[in-house]
Amino acid sequence: MKLVVTGGAGFIGSAVVRHLIKQTDHTVINLDKLTYAGNKESLNDVEHSTRYHFEQVDICNIPEVQRVFGHYQPDIVMHLAAETHVDRSIDSPAAFIQTNIVGTYVLLETARKYWEKLSPDKQCRFRFHHISTDEVYGDLGDTPGVFTENSPYAPSSPYSASKASSDHLVRAWFRTYGLPTVVTNCSNNYGPYQFPEKLIPLMILNALEGKPLPIYGRGDQTRDWLYVEDHARALFLVATEGRAGETYNIGGHAEKKNLEVVQAICELLEELAPDKPMGINHYHDLIVFVQDRPGHDRRYAIDARKIQAELGWVPEETFETGLRKTVKWYLNNLSWCQRVQDGTYQRERLGVYR
Repeated sequence: MKLVVTGGAGFIGSAVVRHLIKQTDHTVINLDKLTYAGNKESLNDVEHSTRYHFEQVDICNIPEVQRVFGHYQPDIVMHLAAETHVDRSIDSPAAFIQTNIVGTYVLLETARKYWEKLSPDKQCRFRFHHISTDEVYGDLGDTPGVFTENSPYAPSSPYSASKASSDHLVRAWFRTYGLPTVVTNCSNNYGPYQFPEKLIPLMILNALEGKPLPIYGRGDQTRDWLYVEDHARALFLVATEGRAGETYNIGGHAEKKNLEVVQAICELLEELAPDKPMGINHYHDLIVFVQDRPGHDRRYAIDARKIQAELGWVPEETFETGLRKTVKWYLNNLSWCQRVQDGTYQRERLGVYR
């Protein structure tokens, strides 16, 4: 098959692309605008495959998106392109509205017009897979419940509100036009190649440099953590075997408070990177608590029984094994991290050198 993966140079998208090239025989068309979070260096392992094609395209650009569909004739679309960082959405929500809502609309309309012209057999096999987040469900607070596929939407941030809107668009295109769509909502991802503004890589890199490890509020916000390669496996299963019109929640069965996550990182660094920056006795001494961000949800938790029952997916990594792999990866790839932190990866893409 031929799969268009939008946002394939991002954190989760690149994991999906690597999985498809390394673990399947399918052809991948990576459609990515290459914003700050898109890094082609995350795809060095697969970029020379004859089954891999890269298109630098903004998903809001209608003629270019139509060109990609017309040229490659995809069997499946896996839509991961999105603005995702909550703090950035609070400071600058406009980009989130444009990419996450307008961009999804452009892809849906292009896919619909393309799909309507396919043969009946190809129409049956076609899928538009929209990858979303558990944040659309809002805040579980101190309740013991979990998010199911039928949980009501109650987004708290501009980011989650824009993703909730795109989810509704996808379901409307299935209900109104019959476009065969599937939606997945996942919990917090972590793993190799994650942009350093996110919690786990930020804590690892700050600790190695002897910088403060800032934690919002009291650090009691609880998240369900999912290793990114487990997520990539799940997404491919849903794209190829999921039922049209259905939603599947994907979670790591690993609820942790933010403070627990940072403490676990510190413990691993004590073992794996014992030579600390000058003046630091213990990595956990770097932990500082900062003012909480506006509208910060206290708890997310995923019920992933549906994808397990229907498709047989369960995560292979526990939080402990996944975090150990993640910390080791960052320790072994500090040059990649440095190029991201100092902007070298972007300057080289733009042809600007300093």
